[in-house]
Amino acid sequence: MVRAETATQNTMKVRKMASKHIIIIGAGAAGIRMGIQLREMGITSFQIVEKDDSVGGTWRDNTYPGVACDVPAQYYCYPFAPNTTVKNTFATGSQLWDYFQDIATRFEIDGHIRFGVEVTDAEWVAGRWKLTTTDGEILHADIVIGAVGRLRVPHYPVIEGLDDFGGPVVHSARWDKNLSLEGKRVGVIGNGSSAVQIISATVDSVGHLDVYQRTAQWVYPWKNKEIDPEELERARTSDSEAIRAYDRARDTFRALFEGIAAGADAEKRNAACVDALNSVKDPVLRAKLTPDYPVGCKRLVVSGTFYDAIQRPNVSVVTERIARVEREGIRMADGALRPLDIIVLATGFHADSYLRPMRVTGEDGMTLDDIWSDVFLNYNSIALPFMPNFFMVNGPFSPGGSISIIEIIETHVNYVARLIDRVVRDHVEIAPKIERSEKFVHDARERAKKTIWYTGGCSSWYLDANGVPLVNPLTSTQLEELMRDVVFSDFNVRPAQVEVAT
Repeated sequence: MVRAETATQNTMKVRKMASKHIIIIGAGAAGIRMGIQLREMGITSFQIVEKDDSVGGTWRDNTYPGVACDVPAQYYCYPFAPNTTVKNTFATGSQLWDYFQDIATRFEIDGHIRFGVEVTDAEWVAGRWKLTTTDGEILHADIVIGAVGRLRVPHYPVIEGLDDFGGPVVHSARWDKNLSLEGKRVGVIGNGSSAVQIISATVDSVGHLDVYQRTAQWVYPWKNKEIDPEELERARTSDSEAIRAYDRARDTFRALFEGIAAGADAEKRNAACVDALNSVKDPVLRAKLTPDYPVGCKRLVVSGTFYDAIQRPNVSVVTERIARVEREGIRMADGALRPLDIIVLATGFHADSYLRPMRVTGEDGMTLDDIWSDVFLNYNSIALPFMPNFFMVNGPFSPGGSISIIEIIETHVNYVARLIDRVVRDHVEIAPKIERSEKFVHDARERAKKTIWYTGGCSSWYLDANGVPLVNPLTSTQLEELMRDVVFSDFNVRPAQVEVAT
């Protein structure tokens, strides 16, 4: 097993550990990684609270047919714990769920987790955080870390009559495991990554499949190939070989996707998307599937099977406007009724939820809604002004679209760990200065305005209500540079109000 190599491992000398209790909210990839980091620092007085009944976050919640990660499995893992069990380029959802459960056990995080605990309120009271759960339980912590994930709250479309449909209506992120699509007339609303995976996985079993497409997507045709068994065996038995496999997968992914937002030269990648689209033989269907915006304006869909699936005779791509849903099916704007047995909502997430719907109240009565009333004010995507000792992993203006979320988590966790070390070591309260938070957001937004996400003319979950991207268009190297050093002069640091326990 490869040992965790963290930025804090050899430099932190944690003192007064018993005086600080830490609560991590969420037991997904970020929460588990934060727990591992705390144990590496010698901190054991922490608890992870998770609203569901197991770890895994996204890979626990999404169980729809064909669910998989579009980042290569050998890269979509903690770098100190390579995934050497997945036999193909991309891991399925269940394989990743297994991976994170195994990690939680292997690194002794299980004993720190309380399942079925959902935090509704967090309030800064007399120098400590008071957390309230849905059951009315009160928890106290000196430090709180929000590790709730970004794509977590499903987006349900507003369509007249949706509740009147006579058959099952299921969101891709809330799949009914007892639902059978065998031989059924299925309507999939949406055509992003989840929809593409569902279409490819079910086309051979459904009776007929309607794909209700509002906006065509660029699809990168990355085949899910079998990994060389000898390479896998070497990675299983040699730490150095496992690291080499990780590095190769990382470099391949970065070469394809990093810099895409800035319009970096990627002729080979873009040509592959165009060539894949041109494999659609029917010119009418091909025209429907042709985006009216440049490659990279939206997050690329990755699939080596979609264009084959969408050309099957039992599939219809419907681009007309939906008027309403009726008991028997979907009524189109032209008056035609398309009969259906099942409706699948592959309509994504509220990517701007972040910590919400949890209510957070910091010093001077400042709430999260106050801080985020105009823009998602924060510092380096990990801290909030007026919220002492409250940290986040993968918060607002984190990079997106071209970096593996696991790499973002790794960088954020190491940064948060250095803030925690200061809080514990010096017995202080720490929160970013408002002017430094404003500068971070301003810089991120100005950088984003130069990207294809802003100039490409498409709409996506990257954009806020004003059409400005909510993600920071950084490469992995740029993110590491941004967060290489903690600039403590950017923070308000003051002695803690609560006395040290003895």
